[in-house]
Amino acid sequence: MSREIIAIDGPAAAGKTTVGRRLAARLGWRFLDTGLVYRALTWLAHQHGVPADDTPGLLRLVPLLDLRAGAPHEAKSATTVWIGGQEVTDALRDPAIDADVSLVARQPAIRAALIALQRRAVGDGPAVVAGRDIGTVIFPDARLKIYLDASPEERARRRAAELASRGASASLEAERAAILRRDALDSQRTAAPLTVAPDAVRIVTDGLTAEQVVERIQTLWAQRQSTSTGRAGATGQ
Repeated sequence: MSREIIAIDGPAAAGKTTVGRRLAARLGWRFLDTGLVYRALTWLAHQHGVPADDTPGLLRLVPLLDLRAGAPHEAKSATTVWIGGQEVTDALRDPAIDADVSLVARQPAIRAALIALQRRAVGDGPAVVAGRDIGTVIFPDARLKIYLDASPEERARRRAAELASRGASASLEAERAAILRRDALDSQRTAAPLTVAPDAVRIVTDGLTAEQVVERIQTLWAQRQSTSTGRAGATGQ
């Protein structure tokens, strides 16, 4: 039986978080950005001096993580990460985290250890969940699966703009190179590689605003709900 979840997967800077958060706010659902859990573990590793490829060391840090899905009534419906009673969400976008997070996320034992944490963060209610393996591993029973994509050039432009908004300098070429490196690491890892689920709808976001993408997904969800209702009615006759 499918769960009332919209899974949004895709590569770095494809717009998953922005679109997912706005979609959840429209639907009145919770929103979970699962990429933050890997960023949080990478941040913890930096704090404790644990190398990004030290699997046993990273596993010892997993119990320290507390991932919370944002509710629609909360500011920005934002996913938050807590460690030791302190919220560290804002610290997780540091470029130093970008450099190591794929190395952390590619380790099979780490990914397996974080599955339960991601599922618990959502709870039992409806949710929009964004990441890279949501429709294939975390919630393979999601009722609607979306794969957001964009060209490396468009994603580099978005990432540079995001960094600039936080006062950090970035060149388009450097960001494009970093994105291509991240794509290679994410798609070539042995555990839950970045891939398009067979039943996912792929949306290329080049030239589209976040609101236009949200509208497309909302339309797809309405169609999916209408189809489900029609099948239920036919069964009941």
